Amino acid sequence: MRRPLTLKDHHHEQRIFSFRLLVGALLVVTLSLVLVGRMVWLQVSQHSRYTTLSDENRVQTQAVPPPRGLITDRNGEILAANRPDFAVELIIEQVPDLEATLTRIGQLVTLEPDDLERFRKRLTSPRRPWDPIPLRGRLGEEEIARLTVNQHRLPGVRVAANPVRHYPHGKLFSHVLGYVNRLSAEDLDAMTLTEQADYAGTHYYGRTGVERYYEHRLHGQVGYRQVETNARGRILRVLEEQPPVPGENLRLTLDMKVQQAAYDALGDRRGAVVAIDPRDGSVLAFVSRPGFEPNLFVNGISHQDYARYREDHDNPLFNRALQGRYPPGSTVKPFIGLAGLDAGVTDWERTIFDPGYYQLEGNPHRYRDWKRWGHGWVDMNKAVVQSCDTYFYDLGFKLGIARMHDFLSDFSLGQPTGIDLYNESAGLLPSKDWKRAARGTPWFHGDTINASIGQGFMLATPLQLATATAILAHHGKQVTPTLAADELRPPPRPDIELNNDDDWLRMEHTMEEVVHGSRGTARVMAEDAPYKMGAKTGTSQVFSVGQEETYNEEELAERLLDHALIISFAPVEHPAIAVAVLVENGRHGGSTAGPVARQVMDAWLLDDNGELDVPPPLPRAPASGDSTP
Repeated sequence: MRRPLTLKDHHHEQRIFSFRLLVGALLVVTLSLVLVGRMVWLQVSQHSRYTTLSDENRVQTQAVPPPRGLITDRNGEILAANRPDFAVELIIEQVPDLEATLTRIGQLVTLEPDDLERFRKRLTSPRRPWDPIPLRGRLGEEEIARLTVNQHRLPGVRVAANPVRHYPHGKLFSHVLGYVNRLSAEDLDAMTLTEQADYAGTHYYGRTGVERYYEHRLHGQVGYRQVETNARGRILRVLEEQPPVPGENLRLTLDMKVQQAAYDALGDRRGAVVAIDPRDGSVLAFVSRPGFEPNLFVNGISHQDYARYREDHDNPLFNRALQGRYPPGSTVKPFIGLAGLDAGVTDWERTIFDPGYYQLEGNPHRYRDWKRWGHGWVDMNKAVVQSCDTYFYDLGFKLGIARMHDFLSDFSLGQPTGIDLYNESAGLLPSKDWKRAARGTPWFHGDTINASIGQGFMLATPLQLATATAILAHHGKQVTPTLAADELRPPPRPDIELNNDDDWLRMEHTMEEVVHGSRGTARVMAEDAPYKMGAKTGTSQVFSVGQEETYNEEELAERLLDHALIISFAPVEHPAIAVAVLVENGRHGGSTAGPVARQVMDAWLLDDNGELDVPPPLPRAPASGDSTP
């Protein structure tokens, strides 16, 4: 049986088609509205935001480090300069494969393990995006040429000429100038946000010496520039620029000629020389030997070089002038003598008999004089000129440690002098309270007797001795040793006034006899001198000699010999220089340290023809307080 045919329902299909068409149209309209709405939101509502983001992709703000200020001596001789250093640098954001790039660079220029280690350390340190990271500096012309020719194969690598600190005189000023080296992550972490902004783009920071103390003046102010770059980061044009403000040039009170004379006079011996103009506190020479090569530290010293310095028994990194603490020995005798005179414990005519030793009543211990058979009858003048220990044993015992301490402290002993350098040692001026606190034991008479000749617990730096000498030479006028030529630092204490002002002049002439008298301990200095000078020699023991033992320098190792010291000033009539010299294990102050002091004074006081020509003091602004940051 045949089934009946079913005809299509055209009306039903038309309804379905119309429904689908409506749904499709609604969907298209909805999606179009969404797209239009999104476009309106992006183009209108968020226009400023995305404009900024777009600009950041093609516009970069770069910090422009300021040129560091130059450092000169008082006569304009450049002591610290900036010179271009060609270095290969990497902009990490543009380097597709860091290890492969380092390998390619290593095939073109020599890369030491230290170079790679420093680079990786800088790579992990905090930095601004797109800041270049130096890989190796001091490139030669051939190395620059090889890198330039292959630059198209090294994306993100560039050769840049950066200003780098340079010390043209090397070791000569190393301990006073100090050095700069690269900023580290620890440095940035220690800075405030404002300070970090001040050092944006800056690679170098003062570490020691004048470079550190006057960092805020030498650094300058960072500049900025906005640059437009292409997709590869290459600069197309500079849109806006705020130039950096260069650091201030710093003129020091140091004199190149005097510094060189002090350095040469010490020769290969370990020691220190500090020379000060007592008229205003200007530091004329500041030498510590051995020195170090500051240029090695600027871009990061190698492990090999640093190990060489660290393992050197002469300790060239140690600033003996600023931080070396030594028993001042007999150089304190003029100050002890003035203390006794001012306290009325002694006078210029009082005499004692010196048999070669001193004994306290009821005590069998003998405090020996350096001259075993003694000096006979001795007054103040003879005691200073011939450096009689016994006289000062007796004077110190009668004076007492309290009055000795108070008087010597007025001469900057036992405390920082206030020089414009960080990390100055305070030395040690002992007292009863100090010993009780530091050693937990009472003060004994023997401690006072040892202190009276600058031994025992007493310690001083060469800088302190030079400052004390400058104060004595100017009859108690206080000075603060100063390195910056454009300022006069205020004295830390009032001027010293003696009960009898004539004692200054008499002690001055007594110290003149130390050099120009027939029995003076520093008469070797007086040979052919066209001017008069005053001085006091000293030796300081490296180890103690027992009561029944004899000091025999011929049987001792070199580093166990006494240190040699001298303090001196000249010309006696109107002192214009005060010098302190220390020669480690130099044995005798007069014969070893004396000629050093003489050469330093000649360099300052004599012209090129050997005639006396005393330079005037520097014209400087009145004291206005401490200028430290």
